[in-house]
Amino acid sequence: MDYQFSRAQSGAMETFESLVRTEFAPKNTYLNTASTGLVPARTVAAMRTAVEAAAVGRPTDMFADVEASRASFARLVGVPGHRVAAGASVAVYSGLIAASLPSGAEVLTAEGDFSSVVNPFHVRSDLKVRTVPLERVAESVRPGTALVAVSAAQSADGRVADLPAIREAAREHGTRTYIDASQATGWLDFDADAYDYSASVAFKWLVCPRGVAFLVVPEDLGGLTPLFAGWVAGEHPWDACYGPIDELADSARRFDESPALFSYAGARRSLELLEELGVDAVRAHDLALADRFRAGLASLGHEPVPSPGSPIVSVPGLGHRQAGLSSAGVEVSDRAGNLRAAFHLYNTPADVDRLLDVLSA
Repeated sequence: MDYQFSRAQSGAMETFESLVRTEFAPKNTYLNTASTGLVPARTVAAMRTAVEAAAVGRPTDMFADVEASRASFARLVGVPGHRVAAGASVAVYSGLIAASLPSGAEVLTAEGDFSSVVNPFHVRSDLKVRTVPLERVAESVRPGTALVAVSAAQSADGRVADLPAIREAAREHGTRTYIDASQATGWLDFDADAYDYSASVAFKWLVCPRGVAFLVVPEDLGGLTPLFAGWVAGEHPWDACYGPIDELADSARRFDESPALFSYAGARRSLELLEELGVDAVRAHDLALADRFRAGLASLGHEPVPSPGSPIVSVPGLGHRQAGLSSAGVEVSDRAGNLRAAFHLYNTPADVDRLLDVLSA
């Protein structure tokens, strides 16, 4: 039995690695997915086909690509497709949620969270925005808190929010939840159905082109008003091109932004790849590399920001090494003086060792 299990595991690993080798061939040591993910070969080909077809006046049906992308993302986060809106920006969707709150409502956020998550609530001067350390978000939910808005994983340093605790605290106090999963979807086992709202850009861990983002809303649409509804928000979009829309979509599509169609032509293929690979396999791969880097840092005398269970590793005091690392062909980020490395499906143990070698020089 042990032998059969190991063979099954080996076969799954070979399939994972062969798919990745087919789709990605980075020319450097790219460890910067928390900024921008690499785009698969199938995605590049799909976008090239769409652009070339449009150039000769025979465009492909890229609206079908939007719907396929919506459905694929929905499967990845565990909700039906009719609860997913397709757009381009988390900030837009944060603003939509902020606009739905009554004057005087209290919003609880985490210190240092990404601006696209929190700033739309701050620009409404009639809201009460309360900010606490990430580790204290769950315990800080109280009677009268209308909304908790927090990233699933922090952009700056990779710390993962205690989402189950936040969910339970919110339920206890009748508080709605809004999760930005931009640094999580693609590797974290994220269940969007557990929260009222969630949003995610797709150009990071979902390895899509820029210009793609998704919003998940409740079955009852969450009391949101589609303030930026254009013709694509109509139940029958091609009949909603002129004048006021007679009938908004009865699904989350009423919150669609007019899509960046070439980006969605590619996103469809990127999301298909992630479904083929499986998020569980991606997570295991990513976290093993991050742990290898943490162990190597310890041997060099460096201590990263504690971020267990995250593929993002942030090292205080080493941000100044970013330019030199880039010159050596190793791409990472400098965030607030910290060196931030992010490990994803196209990375290998050799990439980790290369980063450690350059840092040790």
